[in-house]
Amino acid sequence: MAAARPALHLRAHAKVNLALEVLGTREDGYHELRTLFQTISLHDDVVLRPRPKDVTIRCDHPGVPTDETNLAMRAARDLQRFAGVTHGVEITLTKRIPVAGGLGGGSSDAAAVLMGLDRLWRLGLGPAGLHPVARRLGADVPYFLIGGTALGLARGDEIYPLWRQLRGDVVVVDPERPLSTAAVFKRLDASLTPRDGTNRIFRFISSDLAGHGTAFPILSNDLERPALEEAPDLAARVDLIRGILIREGALMASLSGSGASYFGLFDDPGRARKAQSRLVARGLKALRARTLSLDQYRRLWAQPAKVRARGLDQGRSGQHGDHRRQGHPGR
Repeated sequence: MAAARPALHLRAHAKVNLALEVLGTREDGYHELRTLFQTISLHDDVVLRPRPKDVTIRCDHPGVPTDETNLAMRAARDLQRFAGVTHGVEITLTKRIPVAGGLGGGSSDAAAVLMGLDRLWRLGLGPAGLHPVARRLGADVPYFLIGGTALGLARGDEIYPLWRQLRGDVVVVDPERPLSTAAVFKRLDASLTPRDGTNRIFRFISSDLAGHGTAFPILSNDLERPALEEAPDLAARVDLIRGILIREGALMASLSGSGASYFGLFDDPGRARKAQSRLVARGLKALRARTLSLDQYRRLWAQPAKVRARGLDQGRSGQHGDHRRQGHPGR
């Protein structure tokens, strides 16, 4: 009798959107996007335990569903059908990425399940082979098969890693106020205010290729205004958060995705720590992380799972110390 395969312990990393431009609505109901993704070391823990047939899921966060609406469970079942396998799995999620915060936690969990099951079930598909499954799950899922600093086009699911991979510290502020991605896009679509500068991301990339490292101020997120209109109670907190981040030396400060998480990018770890401390002192939940480059992300997935579980430190906080017009997956 063959020995039972051990459980896989994986990390599902968060992302921030360094910039996000909404170019219009597509015929398929999705929005045409242009975005700059960046993986960060903040992560959920994902454990995959082999089972004979069924797919089950457990999670320690009460706000995360454990039924067919969970992207990680859908990922496992879709991969079963795609690969024609009958193997099952028990998925256990330990959440550290803020839920419904624009940091891609659900999409990253789903991508981790796909890559973990590719190994556990010995399918040999790799990121390219998994891409069709990831794309059907949601617009952000394909990005998490690649990671690093990358340009996202179309629905955000066409991923192009950038030549320059960012290195820096990131302070993420979780207002603990979930936002509906669908509601934010609906407000954007209803807005009469024209959106300008739809070439900001390309200008940033061109400036970077020319050797200019000061182009961060031109980046912005088209979803920030409708997000704050959707949640006006956040406006005062966002002003406070942005003010602290910028005063402490952030290269940029922005909403991530459709929010409500806010982040600052720093090139000095000391300034990042100071910003985190000041935010915590004002009663805010602030998490500190580091950027992960494309090569770092690839190396993490190339390592054995047990080694990876002891890998990069996400820099825990000092707290106390599918984007369709209807039903967008968390972005």
